[in-house]
Amino acid sequence: MQKDELISLANKMCKELLSIIDEQKEATKEQVANYLHESAQLIMNVSNEDMSSAGFAEALFHNAYKDIANKSLSSYADTNANMKKLTKMHERTLIECNSQHIDLPSLTSKFDEIQAHMSDEVKKANEIISQLSTQVKTLEEKSNLDSLTKVFNRRALSYYLKNICSNNELPYEFHMLILDIDDFKNINDKYGHVAGDKVLIFIANILKKTLRDGDKVFRYGGEEFIIILNRIDDIHCRKITSRLLDLVRGNKLIYKGEGLRVTMSIGTTRYVNGDTPDSLIARADKALYKAKNNGKNQMHSEMK
Repeated sequence: MQKDELISLANKMCKELLSIIDEQKEATKEQVANYLHESAQLIMNVSNEDMSSAGFAEALFHNAYKDIANKSLSSYADTNANMKKLTKMHERTLIECNSQHIDLPSLTSKFDEIQAHMSDEVKKANEIISQLSTQVKTLEEKSNLDSLTKVFNRRALSYYLKNICSNNELPYEFHMLILDIDDFKNINDKYGHVAGDKVLIFIANILKKTLRDGDKVFRYGGEEFIIILNRIDDIHCRKITSRLLDLVRGNKLIYKGEGLRVTMSIGTTRYVNGDTPDSLIARADKALYKAKNNGKNQMHSEMK
């Protein structure tokens, strides 16, 4: 990473941190420390190429803030649950005192005060939970990561392809792969949507572990993924695609004690100067359609 890129990264990090502090009613030293720690961990785990891409650094710190918000949300949810239990307990105590005609006005008055205070705390906790839920939802919408599979999402794909296709003379080759899980609807119908989510995570993990650091994995939508293979020729593209098919069909996901075997179909194409994001995706999608029609569990290439 170059010096100017490091300066840009640090500036984005400071800007995001100041924004977070400004949004909080009572920002604490612990929140700032947590943010810096989370950000440092994220930076260490991301490749230089990702950091150099415009937009990814900014999204990175949104993701760090999202982690902090999720932790806060969980904490307040626990507090809310405990407060509700205490409120119910005091309600029962008051009913017992009144029903037995115990003449303890000062104790009852104190209980009333505690009851009012606890009810107020529950109300405040609910308001904070609502605010945090809204913030987390907003952050997820802005994020470049798919919340389920933890690969890049469709928004990130659009941004990435727009940058690539705006370069009139790209100095290297890259290929696009569209992957579609075969008979995914049958999996959902037979085992339920939880099993379907497990399959998506299973496929995403295979892709992340198999591909090189410079390659990109995106969840395109539903059961479809898009892969960008950078700096690679046709022959090596076919080898990698065949390996992915073999790995998916050769592994099985264990769900509720039962082994689920999954296959996928893949359409591939090579970027050529003049391609737009739409033309590139359309050509790869055409190849995927042919792979499906030819019997699934295979690949097909469509070149311009």
